[in-house]
Amino acid sequence: MHQTLIAREDLERRVTELAADIDRDYQDCENLLCIGVLKGSVFFMVDLLKQLQVPLAVDFFQTASYGSDTEPGEVRIRKDLDLAVRGKHVLLIEDIVDTGFTLRTILDLLKFRGAASVKLCALLDKPSRRQIDVPIDYRGFAIEDKFVIGYGLDYDERYRNLPYIAVLEE
Repeated sequence: MHQTLIAREDLERRVTELAADIDRDYQDCENLLCIGVLKGSVFFMVDLLKQLQVPLAVDFFQTASYGSDTEPGEVRIRKDLDLAVRGKHVLLIEDIVDTGFTLRTILDLLKFRGAASVKLCALLDKPSRRQIDVPIDYRGFAIEDKFVIGYGLDYDERYRNLPYIAVLEE
């Protein structure tokens, strides 16, 4: 069972607002690279990118965190980028910011690889779970510490295809 947290219409409205903000900020940019973090960001990323007017390239990262649920684990790259980031303006697109460990690792890696700039666009933010500071340049929604599914977010690879965000109930 699950209960709707963010309706489809609210997601569509917010994605449109985020796209307008990104277009405004990158209006003079000729080398924007949008990087999605697999798999959860895909639904959000596709809807967002379809609305952007600025020229852009697209690539993907996939990471895995190893370790216990209570301690920060090692972040491993399961799928690295195909495109070089050196000299490019990077927009990292993520489904949810939780503790911040994985995103901090990715953001630092992109800067180390020579990106001209790196900004983060996250659909969801769980500020109460944050353990490492991660600046979110474009935030969709701040939510409470609930386990959420839908619109790319999953539970055991299920529910990603829900067109809304829901709280998974026990």
